[in-house]
Amino acid sequence: MSRVQSQWSRHPIIAVTVGDMNGIGPEIALKSATTKSIHSICQPLLVGPISVFDFYKKRLRISGRLEEISELPHRWSKGVIPVWNPGLRGLPRPQSCSATSGTIAGKSLLHAARLCLHGSVDGVVTAPVSKHAMDMGGFHYPGQTEMLAHICGSQKVVMMLIAGSFRVGLATVHLPLRKVAENLSVSRILEKLEVVSRSLKTDFNIRSPRIALLALNPHAGEDGLLGSEERKILRPVLEKARNGKIHVEGPFPADGFFGRHSYREYDAVLAMYHDQGLIPLKMAGFRVGVNFSAGLPIVRTSPDHGTAFDLAGKGMADPSSMIAAIKLAVSIIRNRRRRL
Repeated sequence: MSRVQSQWSRHPIIAVTVGDMNGIGPEIALKSATTKSIHSICQPLLVGPISVFDFYKKRLRISGRLEEISELPHRWSKGVIPVWNPGLRGLPRPQSCSATSGTIAGKSLLHAARLCLHGSVDGVVTAPVSKHAMDMGGFHYPGQTEMLAHICGSQKVVMMLIAGSFRVGLATVHLPLRKVAENLSVSRILEKLEVVSRSLKTDFNIRSPRIALLALNPHAGEDGLLGSEERKILRPVLEKARNGKIHVEGPFPADGFFGRHSYREYDAVLAMYHDQGLIPLKMAGFRVGVNFSAGLPIVRTSPDHGTAFDLAGKGMADPSSMIAAIKLAVSIIRNRRRRL
């Protein structure tokens, strides 16, 4: 059997990381891994210390039997929740932030990414982490997207947030607002548009994607009165992108664009900064929002929410966004397989 045939003949294996063990990550990972709709489309593989998952499984009375595995491929047993433990130990302290939890979160992410790069698993779904805890734990990245880009050696990556057919890519991500304008350039935004356009074709099977480009300033700069970025950067981007056969329109003032629900007319939106794109998307689909790293050689998604330390250990965490992230990862994997 060829490699392509063997890929088609089995469900994808999805590595689901523990995230911050003191937040809701382990809980939503366990709840998702034991959901029937997930088992019908893939094989979840939890990544992190089995002691952490066992702690929450017992505390929250989650069904299923945990089994630590040390090699892949593996023969899956019914009713078993497989756990890949990359030599980590620790016990959670729910609702706290610590260097230990940051180290475990970072190492779990690192090992999950390596499993995917080596072809042992088909995709990675990352539970929420605390950037502060990861920094204390020795992983000095603005976020998991940037860390994965470094691990994969990918320089052209776009953070995309997705809620159904509503897709938002970000030109800048985890930057203070005062630094956004100085980090925008024709080459940077054009690169982001190229990544988004290519991903829409490859990962979402959209043959001729249409992309909306948002303005940076109020009223799209009002012909320079309220800012010159639209005239000096965004309009030249539009011209170059169209010459490169990318179907993009704009720059649109964000308030009117989202107020009229104009995003429904496009396959994706490229926002200039984090909150510009994420506030409307989260209002439209907070419980089912998914973070996708476009441009990576591996498939990576995550829930579009944080660690929710205040809910940790209470059994109240909603796994809907995690379930949506796993389902999206499977869909993207299938689309990529079709192109092999």
